[in-house]
Amino acid sequence: MLDNILLILTDQQRWDSLGCYGTMGVHTPNLDRLANVGTRYTQCYVNNPISTPSRASLWTGKHLPGHGVYKLHDVLPTDEILFPYFLREAGYDTALFGKLHVAGHIWEAKYRHQFDGFNTYEWAPDPNGYRGCETAYSRWLAIHHPAILDRWKRYGNKIGHVPVEAHFTTWVANRTIDYLQRMQGTSQPFFCCMSIFDPHNPYTNYPRQYRQKLVIEDLPDIHAFDEPFSHRPISHQREARKYDRSDLIENRIGYHASIALIDEQVGRVLKTLRDLNLDSNTVIIFTSDHGDMLGDHGLSTKGAFMYDPCTRVPMIIQDPKQEKGRIVDIPCQLHDVAATSLAIGSYEKPSGMVDSCNLLDDHSLNQRGYAVCMHRNSSIGHGGYYDPELHVSMWRQDNYKLNIYHSPAPEPNDCPGELFNLDDDVGEMNNLWFSERHRDTRDQLVHRLTTFLVKQDSKGRVTTEQALPPGFKY
Repeated sequence: MLDNILLILTDQQRWDSLGCYGTMGVHTPNLDRLANVGTRYTQCYVNNPISTPSRASLWTGKHLPGHGVYKLHDVLPTDEILFPYFLREAGYDTALFGKLHVAGHIWEAKYRHQFDGFNTYEWAPDPNGYRGCETAYSRWLAIHHPAILDRWKRYGNKIGHVPVEAHFTTWVANRTIDYLQRMQGTSQPFFCCMSIFDPHNPYTNYPRQYRQKLVIEDLPDIHAFDEPFSHRPISHQREARKYDRSDLIENRIGYHASIALIDEQVGRVLKTLRDLNLDSNTVIIFTSDHGDMLGDHGLSTKGAFMYDPCTRVPMIIQDPKQEKGRIVDIPCQLHDVAATSLAIGSYEKPSGMVDSCNLLDDHSLNQRGYAVCMHRNSSIGHGGYYDPELHVSMWRQDNYKLNIYHSPAPEPNDCPGELFNLDDDVGEMNNLWFSERHRDTRDQLVHRLTTFLVKQDSKGRVTTEQALPPGFKY
């Protein structure tokens, strides 16, 4: 009998936003319990620090060159196949509630990807739609909370606090619960994605009372807020702005308050699984598409920088058949969700997912042993994509993180790259790139990273026909 799969996916949630990762002041009891009875991965890195390329990697099981989505408004090629499509072929019922975002919102508002693989597709990219477009969430609001819908239309992201009963996070949980109840009486396995918009900025739309669930004085302080930009790469310098510290602290409170709501709604969904006796044969995966700087190093949200707050995310998997309370310190990546889900569904991994590992198999993770993140002018600065373009590549292996800044070509006095020993320097403050003692380490990691990138580029994007497993039929 095949196990069910519940993927809970948040947006812009950094790795250290949960109590189970040792963070004080937050309110995440349900997710902490999930980690205690499941497996917590401590070194999960995204494939790109921007939503669209990152999610394209998650859903296809490929790095950026494999699926061709590099920028925020890129569109996943129409012949790419999302892994729920394969699960459906294996006999699963499949459902999405919330955000997909494997293409720019303008495209997704008009079109649906032909190989997304979802039987139930309730698409909603964010609480305000995109430029006011109609979504599954807005249709629900129109019936149940028309006054809140009117406020969204009037004020957009400046709507302020949204009550619990009308919140996007609550809607996603409600639809997931309804789906689980619908599937309880069937013998068909299911894959369900509960895709939440928060804790994405603007950090102000959380229900007011969730602020009180935090121990604000214990929340992590802004790290290296006053760190100068002069010695840092050009992509950091372009993001240098004068932030008001009190504004950033308020952002952090709103960020963690929205996570407290996420935790509560996840708790409702987990209780439903138990009440319906589905918990014994359902694998739960919790993760996010990228992180958020929240003022650390003087930077906001996300962009062409590879600090852990931006590129490292929570990853928790609860498989009823596995040992409880496991902690895995091996590097893993967001695109590994694809191979993991197919392994749970006993479906042969397509050749195009060669770089995607089964997260439940420590041996395959150990064999790979590294994580890679690429920024290919992916993010948007003031007025559009950066010009000159910003390209950055990250290699994470053993206790080191290496970042190379490819473009624009560094001037003689610019910083061409970064090397951090994360065992001794968890805050990524001491750049060892120019250290004579670490030159051999730097050069070895540069060689490994550039060899990987050349292999990815030479392999190119795998077409649908090349990616299909033997005997697959449309």
